[in-house]
Amino acid sequence: MPIDATLPYDESNIFARILRGEIPSRKVYEDAFALAFHDISPQAPTHILVIPKGPYVSWDDFSERASDAEIAGFVRAVGKIARDAGLVAPGYRLLANVGADSGQEVPHLHVHLFGGRRLGPMLAR
Repeated sequence: MPIDATLPYDESNIFARILRGEIPSRKVYEDAFALAFHDISPQAPTHILVIPKGPYVSWDDFSERASDAEIAGFVRAVGKIARDAGLVAPGYRLLANVGADSGQEVPHLHVHLFGGRRLGPMLAR
């Protein structure tokens, strides 16, 4: 069910629980700023979710409240994950849904990293 990205952070969301180690994940990468893991329902041969370690509901929330170090660390982590997965030369897509109209389902900022095949048009027509 899509969420309202303006609501306060919910510590019980699935990504917060993954960060705390309460729910397992197939980890790809972790540093002080980000955790990345394989999506449990992949939409492409490579489908990795990258989440910041701080309590941010959406990209809007993150860009407004995160420190410069958190923002830089998160963006650098996304780039490193794409490079490590060998996706830069063939190409890849990043997607971050914000709010109900976009279909955001988990109230924790997350970036989908898709690759491994030609992805086609951005939006369904």
